[in-house]
Amino acid sequence: MKSLTIGQLAAAAGVNLETVRYYERIRLMPPPARTASGYRAYEPAHIRRLAFIRRARELGFNIEQIRALLALAEPSRASCADVREIARTHLDEVRAKLADLARLEGILAETISRCSGDPAPPCPVLNMLATPSGR
Repeated sequence: MKSLTIGQLAAAAGVNLETVRYYERIRLMPPPARTASGYRAYEPAHIRRLAFIRRARELGFNIEQIRALLALAEPSRASCADVREIARTHLDEVRAKLADLARLEGILAETISRCSGDPAPPCPVLNMLATPSGR
């Protein structure tokens, strides 16, 4: 198969070209081979790896978690137990964020319900935002 340019790789994996460069810079993506003229030459394995990273980011995994998952995805390193632990930790983080968002929703809904919408102060939303504790 013919090698891909960085633009073709980015398009094939559904990411921005700068994202590819960033992942290379932080060594999440392996460096590609270079053509005689110095251009990057990507292979299908790069597409698969970049798509894996993109999907993991979509699911909210952080860079270090993705780095660990990529290492565990190597055939000689596959460990479902280790992957499960990373995913379980991430799930705990997601649940904590959801709980925070639910609390935030309650505060905002209660504050908005007290707002008459009149053009003149006092405004409960602005008052809530101006108080240090948010209450």
